[in-house]
Amino acid sequence: MKRSSLILLSMMVVFAMFLAACGKAEEKNTASEQPKTESEKPKEEAPKKDVKLRVFSTFGGTDAAREAFQAAIDDFVSKNPNVKVENDTMSANDDGFRTKVNTDMNSGNEPDLLFYFVGADAQGFVDAGKVVSMNDILDANPEWKAGFNPTALENTRMQDGNIYAIPLTGYYEGLFVNKKIFADNNLELPTDWDKLKTAVSTLSKKGIIPLAAPFDQSHYVIEHFILSAAGAKGHDSGLANGIDPNWEKGYAAMKELYDLGAFPKDAATIDLSMASNYYAEGKAAMIIEGSWASGAWKEPAVIDNTTILPFPAMPGGVGTGKEIIGGYGSGFYLSKATYDNADKKDAAIELLKHMTSKDVIEKISLANGGLPAAAGVETKGATQVANDGFALAAGAPSVSRPIDNVVAPETFSTLRAGVQAVVTGKKSPAEVLKEAKEIEDANKK
Repeated sequence: MKRSSLILLSMMVVFAMFLAACGKAEEKNTASEQPKTESEKPKEEAPKKDVKLRVFSTFGGTDAAREAFQAAIDDFVSKNPNVKVENDTMSANDDGFRTKVNTDMNSGNEPDLLFYFVGADAQGFVDAGKVVSMNDILDANPEWKAGFNPTALENTRMQDGNIYAIPLTGYYEGLFVNKKIFADNNLELPTDWDKLKTAVSTLSKKGIIPLAAPFDQSHYVIEHFILSAAGAKGHDSGLANGIDPNWEKGYAAMKELYDLGAFPKDAATIDLSMASNYYAEGKAAMIIEGSWASGAWKEPAVIDNTTILPFPAMPGGVGTGKEIIGGYGSGFYLSKATYDNADKKDAAIELLKHMTSKDVIEKISLANGGLPAAAGVETKGATQVANDGFALAAGAPSVSRPIDNVVAPETFSTLRAGVQAVVTGKKSPAEVLKEAKEIEDANKK
């Protein structure tokens, strides 16, 4: 009997516990069905304000990275549907883009983000406070800042010690050479001055353009001939310490090659785009250009046979023939007016961060062959000429900014005009440089 009683008692206890549990569950379910108070309801986010931003850059015309640049903007807009972005572009080969930038920046029509040169070209609107220093913005976004190659950021630092432009890709310049044309004419590659002169003389007599270059838009001719003659130190000093005698040697060497038939017959009337076309079509054996140029060349017989060399040193100068022009000479500026606009500020900074993200930098770099401003970017998909360019930049003992970064724009215009005057014998190198020096001095007063 005791055993039966114990079993019965145990069953009653279990049944009681079951009823208690059911009661609590019912109580919980009833509570969950009660309507929530206003304070308990999840708050809906207010819709983001519509924002319209304008970006100005030189990723237009036939620029090799034009499509990659537009794709990056489209990607940002798709992820931020409240933001509309106007992609305002011009070609870098059109000198009018400088006029447009200066006009916009001085008339209150500055773009929200401006992709433009650093150095002398930007000094005016930097001094006028039209753009903001990026130092605090970079520090406030440590992960973004850490993604850059430190050298890239340092290259964009202005005279006052601040960074105003965030770089995208860097560049290198040099002598692009069609190896097949040289081989077909039993010529050695122009690795020194005598080989360059021999190539110019031989090719000119055969009706092949030795060196595709215009006289007016002679940016690359000027900086490379002066770098060859004056070396990095003399080149980089500009006209600040007087006229370096080696600059005269550089201009004199232009005439020496001109007399050998180096330049196109229509060099006085063509622009950089036409000069590039001569090379791209296999009509010219050499061209002095930058890393961005090869992306626009489509002819396999040209692009597959192109390499890039440092411009050779000329006799009597102090250059080594290994120095190059390059660096990170441009970047994105953020307008002060945009930064002070509460409705635009955050969207503009986010767009800036997106356009200079590692992913975008990699795509732009592969498109235009430029040096990535971001650390750890893979360049395995680059063309052979781009890889030759990366090696050129890595092996250079010094990398100089172009002369138009270290002298006033008006001074450089005089230097440009002097190329045709010197090679045709209308002016001496000394006369052209004296005029440039006077303009530079007047500009600093």
